[in-house]
Amino acid sequence: MLPRFLSLIVLLCFSSSLIAQTESRDRYLIYGGYSLLSNSFNGVPGARQMLNGWDASVAFQSWHNLRFKFESSGYNGSNLGAQQHALFLMGGGQYSLQLGKEAVFAEVLAGEAGLNRYWGPNQVAGEVASFSSILGGGVDTPLTRHLAFRVAGDYLWENFALQQNVTLIPYRPAGLPNNFARISSGLVWRF
Repeated sequence: MLPRFLSLIVLLCFSSSLIAQTESRDRYLIYGGYSLLSNSFNGVPGARQMLNGWDASVAFQSWHNLRFKFESSGYNGSNLGAQQHALFLMGGGQYSLQLGKEAVFAEVLAGEAGLNRYWGPNQVAGEVASFSSILGGGVDTPLTRHLAFRVAGDYLWENFALQQNVTLIPYRPAGLPNNFARISSGLVWRF
């Protein structure tokens, strides 16, 4: 009975050391890639237009698979006669698990969104700043020891509103979107 018990303890210690060796020892993850937003900020029903952009982030050393992440993304385009130039600055957490060679992650981010002044339909003035949040996830597939390919999908929420010309009070016309889907892909440098 005692030899079986000791062999079980040795087996558990050996397997935990193998798991520890397969965990990612990367201290930082730097990501950069292409991003696509599902709609423009003035995209009311019947006038929806996707926006192209970029996405960049840095994630710091993990603690129990949880990392602090800082992200910036930008989108440009036009819809209903108005140019749109958006910039998002977000921070939050990223939780990742190693599944074979791939790393699967989920993230929750919150921060600030900025938009040019005349983004409304026919260049109507609108708010230039809004709180925003992201809930999403993705997968990193390794290409080399320090380089991986990332595909991610997110739900993005913001609360931009238009401004009335006389009183400058924000208002939201029916159908003005504040829920977006976002997909992105690019390269992750792990070091």
